[in-house]
Amino acid sequence: MLELLRSFTPEEWEAQTVAPAWKVKDVAAHLLDTQLRKLSRVRDGYRCGPAPLVKSPADLLALVNRLNREGVEMYRRLSPQVLISLMDIASRESAAYYRSLDPMVDAVFGVSWAGEETSANWFDTAREFTERWHHRQQIRLATNRPGIMTRELYYPVLDCFMRALPFAYRDRSGEPGTHARFNIGGDCGGSWILERDGNRWQLVESAHGRQASETTIPEEIAWRIFTKGIDRPSAEAQVTVRGNRDLGLHVLSTVAIIG
Repeated sequence: MLELLRSFTPEEWEAQTVAPAWKVKDVAAHLLDTQLRKLSRVRDGYRCGPAPLVKSPADLLALVNRLNREGVEMYRRLSPQVLISLMDIASRESAAYYRSLDPMVDAVFGVSWAGEETSANWFDTAREFTERWHHRQQIRLATNRPGIMTRELYYPVLDCFMRALPFAYRDRSGEPGTHARFNIGGDCGGSWILERDGNRWQLVESAHGRQASETTIPEEIAWRIFTKGIDRPSAEAQVTVRGNRDLGLHVLSTVAIIG
């Protein structure tokens, strides 16, 4: 990432990304801001001022959007050279911090987009990986650089994103024992199965019972669907569904980010 940022021209720093409000420099500023905030709050246990009042998902969304906006406004004022230097330091400290964690111990923050109030460190760390991967991909897309869609890096992102499905489908009905299959096409993809167990949906390793729908998504747009980086009509035009179309297309409403 640092090598990529060092290669940019002034024009590329101001290139528009698929995030409507953010240019390349805004995304880089956001990456730096979130690293520093996580280290301060979680590793160091530091809190500045009273704890924010969060009583609902809407409160959490408003809080995260405000913190993100303030962070971008602050760090985009820096020169690219200073921003990169600070990101170098923050990245090294972040890597050391994540290596120090017991993956099975509860994380400070739950993965809310998966419907969890409490999550293990491994899931929170996986969420952080998807956050940094998709923002890096936004930057590469905006500057016409080759992507990082290798199986080693991209498949874990998809596997983490798919853990949002049970929560995203919580209000969708279905006959007990039926399942919906979701395929991500391409070398980096795979198949995930969502099965109706009683009154809830859950991810399972193998299918049982009747298949209600099968949805296939090109890997090129899968990450953009889960991160609000593509509009629904454009995504729907590239997705195929067999069986219950309404059930299969509901995946396009799945969001695996906050904000």
